[in-house]
Amino acid sequence: MPILRLVLERIAYAFIVVTAVLVLNFILVRLAPGDPAEVIAGESGGITEEILAAIRRDYGLDLPIHEQLWIYLGNAIQGDLGYSFYFNSPVVELVVSRMGPTILLILAATVIALFIGTTLGVLASRNPEGLFSNFLTVASLIGYSAPAFWTGLMLIILFAFVVPIFPIAGLYDVTLSVGFFGRALDIAHHLVLPAFTLAIIYIAQYSRLARASMLEVLGSDYIRTARAKGVAERVVFFKHALRNAVLPIITITGLHFGNLLSGAVLVEAVFNWPGLGTLAFDSLLRRDYTTILALLFFSALMVIVANLATDFCYRLADPRIKGKRS
Repeated sequence: MPILRLVLERIAYAFIVVTAVLVLNFILVRLAPGDPAEVIAGESGGITEEILAAIRRDYGLDLPIHEQLWIYLGNAIQGDLGYSFYFNSPVVELVVSRMGPTILLILAATVIALFIGTTLGVLASRNPEGLFSNFLTVASLIGYSAPAFWTGLMLIILFAFVVPIFPIAGLYDVTLSVGFFGRALDIAHHLVLPAFTLAIIYIAQYSRLARASMLEVLGSDYIRTARAKGVAERVVFFKHALRNAVLPIITITGLHFGNLLSGAVLVEAVFNWPGLGTLAFDSLLRRDYTTILALLFFSALMVIVANLATDFCYRLADPRIKGKRS
């Protein structure tokens, strides 16, 4: 299949999925208990029937749900996802302004988890019955079982109070007056604890997956053939085995992106990280429905883009499926 045709197919599928997400999220939020007009009126300082009627009319809440949906989809096509009554801002601007810190957090956690998890799993596969491999199995079970918020609190206690070397909240220190590189270092310093908190669960998963995948590949016929031909063990292990063993890890990384995004909500709440997770938490508490819908839409969009990127990375890593229909 030509690459252009593949790209167009993926874009068409993505458009269908995004449209379905918009429709389903809108219906579910509108069917949820509670009256948005009462929440808006409560934020304004008082509730009367006249105020409620005016709010419903201004926000289109007095229309049948199918008419509300049609108007919402029409506005969404034009890039208008509504206006936040609580934050007093267009939700697109609000979400876009918070998207950068969340993407930074997720990418940092993904890189940390991939590098550390894969490295540990590959090292453990060299001696699967050894002490290090058994220790890694136990540590992976603990890391996978620990809730993200508990891990975050433990890291805060350890590295902010017992050994105070990392900050515990915020994206950067607002009291510092530094240049670009100084600000980048300050952000990286603040990023360490949130990124590791989010990454620990996936370090455990990737290490176990890398270990199992390497053991399976090392037992393959072509590996035995390469060794029988006298190929150096280093070449067999890293060039032949490792390249094929990372393919399942690439696939799982794309599938885990949605879980990383949902896990970021808790991590951002613990570390007061100014991203989409904190925005989602505040919007849910205030029933800011337009902001919630926009967050759900952008989250779905980010997951779709991540899956598309994973698909192409998989094709680059495995030449056997280039040009094939998936």
